Amino acid sequence: MKRHTLILLCSLFNFTLQLNPKDRCVCQLTNKEKTFPHETLNSVNDDARKCSHTVTAQKALELESLLLGLKLRLPQLLKDLSVLEKEDDGELYGAVSLQVIENELIEIRNMLDRLNATTQEYEQLTTDSGRQLMHLRTQLRELEKYDTLQVEKKRKDNQRLKRALDECRNENEHGQGPTHQPDTQTSDICPQGKFVNITGPRFYSKGETTINHKYGGWGRDPKPEKDKKNWYWRVILNVNNIFANHITFYSSLSSLTVGMKTPDNFLIHPANPTTNTVQGPNVVLYGDALYYNCYNSDRLCRFNLASKTVSTLQLPKGTRHNSKGNFCQINECYPYTDMDLATDESGVWLIYSMDQHFGNLMLSKVEEGDTPTINQTWHTSVYKQAVTNTFMACGTLYATRYVNKDREEIFYSFDTATGVEKFNLGIFIHKMCPSIYFLNYSPVDRMLYVYCDAYMVSYKLLFE
Repeated sequence: MKRHTLILLCSLFNFTLQLNPKDRCVCQLTNKEKTFPHETLNSVNDDARKCSHTVTAQKALELESLLLGLKLRLPQLLKDLSVLEKEDDGELYGAVSLQVIENELIEIRNMLDRLNATTQEYEQLTTDSGRQLMHLRTQLRELEKYDTLQVEKKRKDNQRLKRALDECRNENEHGQGPTHQPDTQTSDICPQGKFVNITGPRFYSKGETTINHKYGGWGRDPKPEKDKKNWYWRVILNVNNIFANHITFYSSLSSLTVGMKTPDNFLIHPANPTTNTVQGPNVVLYGDALYYNCYNSDRLCRFNLASKTVSTLQLPKGTRHNSKGNFCQINECYPYTDMDLATDESGVWLIYSMDQHFGNLMLSKVEEGDTPTINQTWHTSVYKQAVTNTFMACGTLYATRYVNKDREEIFYSFDTATGVEKFNLGIFIHKMCPSIYFLNYSPVDRMLYVYCDAYMVSYKLLFE
């Protein structure tokens, strides 16, 4: 090994031996390689960073939202014109109707102007980004010439081999079929690897809501029906931030932004509140069923969207409810957050606390069925009211705490497969609102969905 290293070094450097007047041997080392252009590398990093900030999913969503807005307004304009033609009396009614139509035309014209301006901006953005990417590609190829030891080339070869191995393994498993039922309560349910960081926000919007509904929840169904794979759901608490009895659906993210609801919107109960009403913001949708804390009770409710029926699970005696075991930060506690529901790759989870366990976080796996049941429960050593929120990913519980109005820290994890707790994760969320009232992970797109101060926000989870 030492001999090979010496030969390699000799190929990169010239050695000159000379004898000085004092008969001492002096070795002069001369590098035959070109000096690495660090300034060029820094320039490439800066350009790539600028490109990432310029080209975002939010820009594409803006264009799609404008198109959807026009799609909604044009049929309404035709409808109003039809009504005017049928009921115009030539007097006051006709004048008022014409004024309404004129206002609609002005709004549509403004939307068209915005659409034209946005389209032109995107065309220019596409041209500039394409030119910038070609320049970056050229610079990177030049930098690769300095990789004389072929480290980067070997890394790319290893990546290709890994991809080929993964494809071969997947084909083999697909061909043979599973030989046994996997344990869905272990970290093996996550082929994407271990959760290591978070980026974003990727999405930030209030939707069509004009009233400041501070508390609520939103996201995607991790186990949707075939025709609902791209749907989003949203539950908004009433102005008192205590209860809700509606769940609304949207066929896409842009439909959610402009408020274009699907016909499949559900009223859980016509009167508010009842024992089957949603209490608190921590609700989740899984397998076409809504899971939530039943109003004014220590029970878990499951609303079946297909049958429009509610089934309940009585939790153990001593379970804290009605704002006696909330999530809290330095200055306040979030009301009616005693029970937190969460989803991940394996299903639905319930996070709560009990008097007899000193208010520490407890975690239970909720099993699917017409009536929900609890399969297994884990106890943790972290105090629930020292936590601002929780979520599940890959069978592991994660907890957050308040840092300041701009940052939240994912500081704690509990692995249900091993029982190992960690208190120093140090993963930070860049917040768009001072307080996060709802937090849930969706394995469908590996996004973390947040609801805060009437805004819907999403972040991308990174795994390795």
